[in-house]
Amino acid sequence: MTTPFAATLAPGRPGPYGAHVVAGGVNLAVWSEHASAIDWCLFDDTGTQELARHRLHRNADGVFHGFLAGAGPGLVYGLRAHGPHAPREGHRFNPAKLLLDPWAREIVGRFEWRPEHHGYVLGASPFETVETSDNGVAALKARVAPPREPARRERAPRHAPAARVLYEVHVKSFSMRHPGLPPEVRGTYAALAHPVALAHFRRLGVTTLSLLPVQYRLNEPMMAPGLVNHWGYNTLGFFCPDPRFAQQPDDPTAVADEFRAMVAALHAAGLEVVMDVVYNHTPEGNHFGPTLSFRGLDQKSWYRVADDGTLVDFTHCGNTVNVAYPRVARFVVDSLAFWVREMGVDGFRFDLAPVLGRGADGAFSRDAAFFRMLQDEPALQGVALIAEPWDGGPRGYRVGGFPAPWQEWNDRFRDAARGFWLGQPVPRGGQAAPVTRRELLARLAGSPELYAGDGRPPTSGVNFIAVHDGFTLADLVAYVRKHNHANGEDNRDGRDDELSANFGTEGPTDDLAITATRAAVQRALLATLLLAQGTPMLLAGDEFGHSQQGNNNAWNQDNALGWLAWPDADDAHVDFVARVLALRRAGALGAPATWHEAPLRAFAADDTDDEALAVRTGDWLLALNPDAHPRPWPPEALEGADWTVALDTHADTPAAEAAAPLAPRSLRLLRRRAAC
Repeated sequence: MTTPFAATLAPGRPGPYGAHVVAGGVNLAVWSEHASAIDWCLFDDTGTQELARHRLHRNADGVFHGFLAGAGPGLVYGLRAHGPHAPREGHRFNPAKLLLDPWAREIVGRFEWRPEHHGYVLGASPFETVETSDNGVAALKARVAPPREPARRERAPRHAPAARVLYEVHVKSFSMRHPGLPPEVRGTYAALAHPVALAHFRRLGVTTLSLLPVQYRLNEPMMAPGLVNHWGYNTLGFFCPDPRFAQQPDDPTAVADEFRAMVAALHAAGLEVVMDVVYNHTPEGNHFGPTLSFRGLDQKSWYRVADDGTLVDFTHCGNTVNVAYPRVARFVVDSLAFWVREMGVDGFRFDLAPVLGRGADGAFSRDAAFFRMLQDEPALQGVALIAEPWDGGPRGYRVGGFPAPWQEWNDRFRDAARGFWLGQPVPRGGQAAPVTRRELLARLAGSPELYAGDGRPPTSGVNFIAVHDGFTLADLVAYVRKHNHANGEDNRDGRDDELSANFGTEGPTDDLAITATRAAVQRALLATLLLAQGTPMLLAGDEFGHSQQGNNNAWNQDNALGWLAWPDADDAHVDFVARVLALRRAGALGAPATWHEAPLRAFAADDTDDEALAVRTGDWLLALNPDAHPRPWPPEALEGADWTVALDTHADTPAAEAAAPLAPRSLRLLRRRAAC
């Protein structure tokens, strides 16, 4: 219950931003460069009756603040901002709209898009959304959170980048169909922390969970009936864990507690937690979109606004957060610091990360002020910073362009590995070219042309074969076309040029020869990923053959199609992944090494050679044969040492003789036999 509060508002302090419990009451501070006044609107515990409205004090720096004596945790409130309504100048102030505090630690309300009302409206079904109401009854509201002790960061594992193995996973999708988990925890944060889940992560040998978005999100407008934004790339509450994944979703305090408990359990099991974060856009959409929070407080500061008052769209989501504005950059840094200090996470993967490095002129720079702010923030020292290094703006492809200590998703590894093993040309600049052996060697060596020149280590590149956005591993060897009709967009969504092959027929088949080939190529792709220099990232479900039936954009499939198919899991496939990761930890091919510690020496690297491609470093020797017929070793590769087979991806019993020809579409790893 909300503590009874005073009838008048004291000036309070201009920080920290948001509403916080302090001695004797609650202090609120928000900023707006262009607002003339901001009201603090107080509601009853249910959020249905406005009890009081106070005009906040404004200082010379544009910070609006006030102190409410007697108030405490559980206080429900919203904001109303006064100022110019001049859309052609970028201003959209309207005090009739109740606004959500951007710094809210707890959010009350359930939301969905209701097209018949042309806006966001409160309703009975879960997680509905709201646009407008003069009395604020139907609007999203913030709730003051209770003070918490900082997360016990000293208990967090600290995996060196060279030892890190990422596992990209959706909180709900991981557990909804898992027969070993109690039904009451499936789909929740608690499920990821359950001993059954922890045992699976340890069995695989991954070190770091990379969680798809877990901040409070909204659905997009006009979605097809029965579909939701399952992935969550539409964040509104940047300080709030998503209630969809909690056992008590109606209690924001319990949601945060469950999230913190999950992180603590994962830490105790030796696992890091990385969050996928979306600071590039918000659900308010373009200039025709709803006013929920940022737009109403100060659109021209929070978003990039064109000269005609429309919103600049570098994200293909309608708006672009203006991180070039110092206070917006500070908001992002404060949000990140919150998730480290109070929620305990170990790092972040930034969606459409070039947006964060674009200056006032829109140009990207690795020396952007935002990157320097991250380096200077004490709470963020040593955390993982991983970029999705492309956005929809001008010159938006920035692979290799981020500063140290950033890591980057390396789609060049994905394309080279797929193209090599599938025999497919890789699209480049409107044309397609076959993957040469030298190209694949560069990817096995950690893509030095992207990172070594700037003094960054091989771990700067996050290598992957499949991620949430695209075909799963099982589907990229079973489909040549996307099958996205279930998404409600007539199969127009998702990538059209994805590198894939079906080896004779589209989708499932009873042809044993085709299924054997598909399995062999999956093993070869996985081994290539997990043995290459750089930081490997495994998509959850690829370790056991999960399929989405050819859907390569299952962002709105919160159902059996989007949930991991544990009942169909191939246990031998899981054992294979675990075995390869054990070899990686043992130093196979110099995977955790620096550029100079494990230089790769190639044999038969010319595409005209009849022998398999072979790569040697130290005590390890790797050979790859992507062809549909056997290939011999290059003779010189085996000279000067006695070798034993450490791994053979061929479906049959691995060859007893290290020097035996490589089977079709297979990879073999040898290790120097120790002298007696």
